[in-house]
Amino acid sequence: MKIQDLDVWVVGNPPPSFGGRYFVFLRLKTACGIEGFGEVYTATFSPSVVKAMIEDVFSRHFLGTSPFNIEATWRRVYGSGFTLRPDLSLVSVLSGLEMACWDIVGKATEQPVHALLGGLVHERLRSYTYLYPDATQDESMYFDAEASAERAKHYVDLGFTAIKFDPVDPYSVFDGRQPTLTELNRAEEFVTALRDAVGDKADLLFGTHGQFTPSGAIRVARRIEAADPLWFEEPIPPDYVEGMARVARQTTVPIATGERLCTKYEFARVLETGAASILQMALGRVGGLLEAKKIAGMAEAHHALIAPHLYCGPIEGAANAQLAACTPNFLILESIERWENFHADILVKPMQWEDGCVVVPTTPGLGVELNIPVAEQHPYTGDALHLEMHPTPISPVTPP
Repeated sequence: MKIQDLDVWVVGNPPPSFGGRYFVFLRLKTACGIEGFGEVYTATFSPSVVKAMIEDVFSRHFLGTSPFNIEATWRRVYGSGFTLRPDLSLVSVLSGLEMACWDIVGKATEQPVHALLGGLVHERLRSYTYLYPDATQDESMYFDAEASAERAKHYVDLGFTAIKFDPVDPYSVFDGRQPTLTELNRAEEFVTALRDAVGDKADLLFGTHGQFTPSGAIRVARRIEAADPLWFEEPIPPDYVEGMARVARQTTVPIATGERLCTKYEFARVLETGAASILQMALGRVGGLLEAKKIAGMAEAHHALIAPHLYCGPIEGAANAQLAACTPNFLILESIERWENFHADILVKPMQWEDGCVVVPTTPGLGVELNIPVAEQHPYTGDALHLEMHPTPISPVTPP
């Protein structure tokens, strides 16, 4: 069996665009006609450049090879161009292509991917969602504790047992910074309001996006401890794991990190330093399914848990679910709400979510298929990055 063809779609995500401005999906096809789908999550170049990168890596390393030779192909891509080091954009491209190989292998063997990576451990996967505004709200909700508490109650009523939020936004290319008193007060106000709103019906997941210095993150952590969050996410920029370990030692709130990390090599430093006890690999960027399984195994040996991250489309989400299903030390899975609206439309059959959980697919491969007519009806033609950070420093004086 040999890989013969590649197709790539850059799909615009219609408003409200939860999960990002666009998704980058790909399809590999073998000479015998088996198709496998993948999703690339690279945010550092415009999507047209990412598409060209996918095509280049495919032609160099995947064309004419067996989709079963995942380990060898992975090493050839990882070392291409004399790298042999974590390169986020290269590894993101590799992730989507590797994911599609597993989809092909599952279909060829008539097995779901989780059966090929160790077998089913969890039939249902507890999931959480970010707090998103409703149709009558805008992004000001993210700074309004009362409005956010109401949204949290709404999600609990839907069945969610965990809610994530970031009340100390915005974030800048000049972070980490010290939190202002306004930001510290807002952090405390938010966790208090949300805890009052949901009681013990839901865990609170306190997100940040690496905004703070280690000492600043420790100050934030002390403000939120009383509400007993399940985690404090990426409290400092991801390049300084020793500093994150310092934060971890100074708080009772578990530290979670990993959405901006790739490969076992970066996650090994997190575990070795004690920087986090919850690892949030994103399958469209970390290096693919096999790499994520290796990371989960390393985490298990350190008595750490995994909570796959998702700010992307549902094919990455399906890969996250396959990994979680076969991982003993799985904690919780990120969902984009309940996988409805465009996240359902872009698949032939949507992800199944009920009673706060993703139901693990049992069909061969990843368990989902891209709805190609829908993908082709929603091309993304812009050149914006998937996510943007403020290009200037955040003022140390912020209004109350």
